[in-house]
Amino acid sequence: MMKKAPKLKSIIKTKTKRSINVRPTSEAMIELLTLLFLSSLADEAKARAFEEKSATIRAHHVRAVAKKMLKKARG
Repeated sequence: MMKKAPKLKSIIKTKTKRSINVRPTSEAMIELLTLLFLSSLADEAKARAFEEKSATIRAHHVRAVAKKMLKKARG
């Protein structure tokens, strides 16, 4: 597992069509929000695996939970 979040600044710049300036504080907030989302996704996947009496978290657990989490994140 990664110990450090990836640099999202370059990813954001490549995905946008026009030039966008991301300040260091904004970059830190984006990385923290990403880590928070991934942490909650892992917790929900763990709960889903526990409901199905599985000892390990498998890909289908994460996929099932990811749909709900993304809908919740969008608002």
